[in-house]
Amino acid sequence: MSTKTDKMSSELQTKLNYLKAYRENRLMVAQDVLENPSLFKELVSICFSPLDKNNHKACWILEFVSYEELIWLQPHLDIFCSNLKILKDESSIRPIAKVVQLLVKSHYKKNENSIQLSEANLQDCIEASFDWLINDVKVATKAYSIRTLYVLGNHYDWIHPELQIILNKDYADHSAAYKAVAKEVLKKIEK
Repeated sequence: MSTKTDKMSSELQTKLNYLKAYRENRLMVAQDVLENPSLFKELVSICFSPLDKNNHKACWILEFVSYEELIWLQPHLDIFCSNLKILKDESSIRPIAKVVQLLVKSHYKKNENSIQLSEANLQDCIEASFDWLINDVKVATKAYSIRTLYVLGNHYDWIHPELQIILNKDYADHSAAYKAVAKEVLKKIEK
């Protein structure tokens, strides 16, 4: 006997099965989740199930949903943050790095809809962002990580000096896009 949750579950997996990388397709599935908040918990679960063939697609959708309803992640932050390190696929990491940036910015905004990250959540975000910055991932992920670490460095004394060392050391070896973000953040740190 199938339950309503099973039906929704298979519905979400079916949508992810047929999802193509096109932005309009991702926006459509994200809109479905926004209109059916009961799908959100499963979406988060798929994001951190690297063996699920739709893992990276779920991460794409989570990024789009987070632009609209970042606050929905609040009850899932412990799972989200503690599992950042299990992501290995570049297609999963890039959108999640963007969500981490959104979460950290929201945490320090301190308005009524801001996210409240615990100290453990913040440490997980710091660790993942440094890992993504120093490991071989694409420039977009590095750019999100640099910006996230800059914000965190305004609250943790040791981060800006470490970030500065990494950015100065790696500067010459990267693309124009990386250099632009690195230059922008180095300028802010050196003020």
